[in-house]
Amino acid sequence: MRHPYLRQGEDGSAFTDLLYNALLGFAFLFVTAFALITNPDMTGKIDPNAEVLISVLWPENHPDDVDAIVEGPRGNLVWYYNKETNLMHLDRDDRGNFQDNIELDGEVIANPVNQETVTLRALVPGEYVVNLLHYRSNFEEPLKVTVKIEKLNPRVTIEYYGHHELNGTGDEITAVRFSVLPDGDIGRFSSRPKALIVDAVKTRNST
Repeated sequence: MRHPYLRQGEDGSAFTDLLYNALLGFAFLFVTAFALITNPDMTGKIDPNAEVLISVLWPENHPDDVDAIVEGPRGNLVWYYNKETNLMHLDRDDRGNFQDNIELDGEVIANPVNQETVTLRALVPGEYVVNLLHYRSNFEEPLKVTVKIEKLNPRVTIEYYGHHELNGTGDEITAVRFSVLPDGDIGRFSSRPKALIVDAVKTRNST
């Protein structure tokens, strides 16, 4: 029996081709829609190779040089002269506006951001001390510095955010002390002073 939608002289092959092409179109749309679906549980996740990010920031385009010095639970220090130890790493050392200019296609471009970052590659339980050293000062006015501590997994959360002041070359202050607890949480914050520069210099001289 001839299909009622076929014209005179056509056979069933034309209708079969039409149906086949329609199915291909639906399949393509389904695959495309599935690929565009975003799993909401994946938002906020980043590279699990870093667990904690410590950021030290001071005003953009400011010429002063600030060093972050971080002591781990075993007394290991990370700073400019010792950029990696065990599972801590100084990812970015910033020297104010020194060497911040680059030439690109004949045009000089300045990077205005002043920021040092230290990462913890694993959550080793114990206390961490974050100190700030005013390595080079160009003005008499105090320098405002911001310290931020972020826990990166399973989601990015800000565990500490504080403002501090440095008062000239050689000034060292304890910005924050915190503990990584046995369950991996971060807590027990304090600002009890602890000088690290003497140990940092010893570390530098021994390497």
